[in-house]
Amino acid sequence: MEKDARFKKIEAADIRENFFRLLSDDWMLICAGNQKSYNIMTASWGSIGILWNKPVAICYIRPQRYTYQFAEKHSCYTLNFFPEKYKHILDLCGSKSGRDIDKMKIEGLNPVQTAEGNIIFNESKLAIECRKIYFDDIKPDNFIEPSIEKLYISKDYHRFYIGEIINAWIP
Repeated sequence: MEKDARFKKIEAADIRENFFRLLSDDWMLICAGNQKSYNIMTASWGSIGILWNKPVAICYIRPQRYTYQFAEKHSCYTLNFFPEKYKHILDLCGSKSGRDIDKMKIEGLNPVQTAEGNIIFNESKLAIECRKIYFDDIKPDNFIEPSIEKLYISKDYHRFYIGEIINAWIP
């Protein structure tokens, strides 16, 4: 695993990508763990902004996802965004569980360890490293819009993690 990448560190306020497009069109890989053991999952739900006077990124993980146990165990997670030519890898990571395939060995993804010991990917066009500062579970009793419940046929409500953005990188 590489120690140094081709990245330039930027401030969170200097991220120029359209986050709506990144999530809805490009998707992202959420990564939790370390160089010895990590898992990744494709996601298209999340947000970025300012909360408690900190730059934050929020990700959502259902409890049955393999990545959930990594997110619970580790204090950080990364959000990784890729150029279009990697869409097939994101599709694979969203359709196969890390319980069934070793996502640490997916061809075409080259993990890079950050100085904090987290994983980003050399192919990313944007990588955001977050330190968890809050979590909670989606509570169906709090749904104001009834149609949201239809997204949870199995009653497998997401846990969300609010992470302070501690690093952001671009190529």
